[in-house]
Amino acid sequence: MKQHKLRAGDMALIGMFAALMAVGANITSVAPFLQVAGIPLSMQPFFCLLAALLIGSRRAAIAMIVYALVGLAGAPVFAKFSAGFAPFAGQSGGFILSYIPAAFAAGWFLERKLQPSKVRFLIASLIGTAIMYIIGTTYMYLALKLWIHTPVSYGTTWRYMTWFMIKDTALAVVLAFIAPAIYRSIHKATGFNRNHISST
Repeated sequence: MKQHKLRAGDMALIGMFAALMAVGANITSVAPFLQVAGIPLSMQPFFCLLAALLIGSRRAAIAMIVYALVGLAGAPVFAKFSAGFAPFAGQSGGFILSYIPAAFAAGWFLERKLQPSKVRFLIASLIGTAIMYIIGTTYMYLALKLWIHTPVSYGTTWRYMTWFMIKDTALAVVLAFIAPAIYRSIHKATGFNRNHISST
C-alpha cells in the first residue's frame, strides 16, 4: 500500500541528492577551466535529472528544495561556494529555483508508466532540461534588466546561454540511456521503487 510519509530511507536519498547538487555546483573548484565567459559550468542539471529519473518526482523535488534551503540558510553549497540570499538575487538565481519544478516534472512524466522505455526516459530528461532553461534564462534576463541594470535583450540572453544549453542537453541524452540500467540494478538489489514513497 502506498505510504505518504517520508521515512528514513527516503530522507537518506533526499539528503544524498541534495549533497550531490552542492558538489555539482562547485565542480570548477577542481576543474577551474570549465567556465564560459566567467560563468562556471556545473553538473547540477545532470544531478537534478538523475534524482528525478532514479528516485521519483516527490523525493527529487524535495531534494532540490532541501538544497536551496540549506544554501539560503548559509551553507556554502551554491556556485563558487556562495550562500545566503545573494545568489538568488544574481543572474543565475533562477536556475537554483528551476531545479525544483524540473525534477518534479521529469519524475512525474516517467512515473506515468510502470515500465518506461528509453524513449520515455529521454523525453523526461528533455522536459526537465527545457524547464530549467525556460525558468533560469528568463530569470537571468529579468535580473540583468531590472535590478542589475544591464542593457540586454531577451534574445541575447538566450544566445549567451547556448553553450550551457548544448552541454546540458547532451548530458540529458546520455543520462536517458544510462539511468534505466542504474535503476534496474538498484531495484533488483533492494526492491526500491521510484514510483512510491517507502511503505510499511
